[in-house]
Amino acid sequence: MTPPAIRFMIGGVQKGGTTALAHYLGQHPQLRLPGCKEAHVFDAPDFDDDWTSADIDARFDPLFPDGLAPAPEVLHGDATPISIFHPAFVHRIARYNPAMRWIVLLRDPVERAFSQYYMEYGRGDERLPLPLALLAERWRLRGHEDDFGARSPLRHHSYLARGRYVRQLDTLLAAFPADQILLLRSFDLRRHTDTTVSATLRFLDVDDTGFTPVLEPVFTGDYANRRWPRLLRPFLRRHFKDELDALDAKFGLRFHGNNPPAQSSAR
Repeated sequence: MTPPAIRFMIGGVQKGGTTALAHYLGQHPQLRLPGCKEAHVFDAPDFDDDWTSADIDARFDPLFPDGLAPAPEVLHGDATPISIFHPAFVHRIARYNPAMRWIVLLRDPVERAFSQYYMEYGRGDERLPLPLALLAERWRLRGHEDDFGARSPLRHHSYLARGRYVRQLDTLLAAFPADQILLLRSFDLRRHTDTTVSATLRFLDVDDTGFTPVLEPVFTGDYANRRWPRLLRPFLRRHFKDELDALDAKFGLRFHGNNPPAQSSAR
């Protein structure tokens, strides 16, 4: 039986720096990522849970510039951030490839929520002002918990839900061994880019000797000093306090106070 072709996932989180990391890793001669960056195979609305690994590979194949033809020392991966968000996606990936290696980039959930809002607003998929969008989220998502359609509120209006990382990480750890999961902070990717990329390559068992990627910034946002984020930031800090404390206690990930460089496998 041919083994699954996709060997690693940059599996989250949205607005956490996955585009930048995929850009850096994609420069390595041993790594291949889809030309569109996000394959959206496992979260596709028409995904069939009866598909075999060969069926799934057939969906991935045309998304790679050179296809999925096996080559010595080459690893094919995907960088679809929503992959960690819903348990169904994690379970699909576990059935497809139990040996999958996961790279999970986590961003301060408050800043991540703001960033997603302004992305959706800029695309025309959000019309409410930020405070109302956050207040309306619970009602927008109600009844859409398993709605994976392209227009689903689960995709477009999950500003706070996507920042509840502990539940997502617990699901991931129930499906995959901890040594197959690398947890990173977007803070470290921005401030310590070279060491974070090197740690990721080591996690993938890829030789980084002599590899120097072009490390220009990718898709930096400009919302930080806008009026609503300034006013709402203290309230959302309180909203996510228990989440942030749990991330620190369970996974050693801090998103407040002094943030020393940190890359770690999931505990």
